[in-house]
Formats: sequence, structure tokens, C-alpha cells
Amino acid sequence: MRRTQVGKKLITLLLALSLIEMPGAFGWGNEGHEWVNRVAADRIPAEMPRFLRHAIAELTYLGPEPDRWRNPSEYALKNAQEPDHYIDLDRVAWLDPLPPGRYEFCRKLYEKRAATVDHPDDYLPERVGLQPYITMEVFGRLKAAFREYRQRRGRHQPTAPTEHAIVFYAGWLGHYVADGSQPLHTTIHYNGWVGPNPKGYTTEHGIHAKFESTYVAQNITAKDFAKFVHAPERLADPFSGYVDYLKESNRQVEKVYAIEKAGGFTGKGSPEAFEFTTHRLAAGSQMLLNLWYTAWLDSAVSPDVAPCASVVAPAK
Repeated sequence: MRRTQVGKKLITLLLALSLIEMPGAFGWGNEGHEWVNRVAADRIPAEMPRFLRHAIAELTYLGPEPDRWRNPSEYALKNAQEPDHYIDLDRVAWLDPLPPGRYEFCRKLYEKRAATVDHPDDYLPERVGLQPYITMEVFGRLKAAFREYRQRRGRHQPTAPTEHAIVFYAGWLGHYVADGSQPLHTTIHYNGWVGPNPKGYTTEHGIHAKFESTYVAQNITAKDFAKFVHAPERLADPFSGYVDYLKESNRQVEKVYAIEKAGGFTGKGSPEAFEFTTHRLAAGSQMLLNLWYTAWLDSAVSPDVAPCASVVAPAK
């Protein structure tokens, strides 16, 4: 019995350590992910389908969904989707612009790895991360589901199954978009500063969870940042726009460390920490709302015809 108890304690400890070391572990925590989705859902415009505007509870619940897929008991699932939560932009500064497809990106990384002598495995796709690619892939699923919804309505066919799919894709998409607004999901400094450190930022593991989970859960609610989110805008180039969004998030990495160094994420935190974090969460909600809106509008364009042609069926 004692040996069994010790074994269980050891397994628990190892699992906890694995979460601490994990790149991009659990962005924003449950609360932040739910709030990013909730605030975006509250701003869905009247021109989008009514069923989606009424799915606020479901969209909110789905915000943390991909983090529910990170339990070691589902090893294949956890292992396959870990790199979807982050991208170390500082490691791929040489690759500009980023290629629009996942496999082209992976090919470029393997070429770079083959030509690198010092720490070549740093360029493995699972080390660098695939964040913008899963985001655009889920965005594509949402757009395709919206198109199917329009077509089924145009043919006077039942739309309930398609509506369920749309709500799921929209909520799922929210997770990765929210991850992208968290600066530590875009950098090699994801959980402690690495390399030259002239300003003396923390090198200890723990800043990631302290900022995005503990501080957020204790000090911020959805109403604190909802006022910063405005009506959606259509993205002319969703991939390029999303990469720009990630780059802006990456520019805020040092700010996270500076606030942490000043004690801004401890306890009730500082006014600077509050302003910074609420604006980062708002950025996530805004980008998510823009992507939902863009997927809806773009779904009116048939993939088989010129861009000016539309599939008939207005929002219900």
C-alpha cells in the first residue's frame, strides 16, 4: 500500500512538472479563455446568423476546450496538438513572410535544421510551434460550415446539424486566437528569460502561469476589457492579418517581464499590470470577432466561381 501511494505521489509530481516545462502551457487559464470568447460573442453583429448570436453560453464554454485535450492519459491527442498553442516568432525571424501552409512551413524548418550546426533541433516544428496554422485551419472549417449553412438554407434543408458544427468551430477557434494574444505564447522566453539578460528578468519557471492564470483569475473579469472591443472588421487577408496580430503580441514580451520584475503580477497587482492585461485580452476578443465576421462574409463567395458571385441565403 505504501509503495502504491508513493508511486501515485511521484506520478502526480511528474505531471505537475511536465505542465510547468510545457511551452505555452494553458494560455490565459479557463477564466481568460472563457472571457475572450464571451466578450466576442456579445459583439456578434445582427447581420450574422441568429442562432450564433444566441449561442453565447456554448461559445463561452468552448473557450478552454483545446486545453481539455492536454491530459497525459490521452497521449496521442496531447502529443499531436501541443505545438498548436504557440509559435516562437523570435526563432523564425529569418522566415519572412511566413508561408501560408503548415507543411510548407515545416519543410522550411527542416531545411533550416539541416543547415544548422549549433542546436539544430531548435528548428523542429514541435519546438518552434504551429500556432497560426491551426488557427487558419479552424478558421477554414468555420468558413466552410458557414457556406454549408447558406447552401442548406437556400435549398430549404434542415440546418440544425450545421449550426452545431458552426458553434463548435467558432468556440474552438477562440482558444487559439486567445493564445495568440498572450505574448508568452509567441516567444522562446515563454516561461523564464533565456539567453543574454542585461535587465535581469526572471529566469525561473513560473512567470507564465503567474501572469496568465493566477493574476488573471484573481484580478480581472470580462467586464474589465469588454469596453475595448468594437464592431468587427472584415480581414482582407486573414492569414497575413493574423500573423501581424501575433507579431504585435510578440512585441509585448519584454513588457510582461518588466511588469513581473516590478511585482505587478503579485497579489492584487499594479495598475500597469491591469491595463496591460485587459488590453491583451481585448485584443484576443477583437481578433476572434473579426475572424468570425470574415468567415461569415467570405462564406458567401462560392469556391467554384469568381469572387463577385455569391451563394444566396441571408442570415436567419
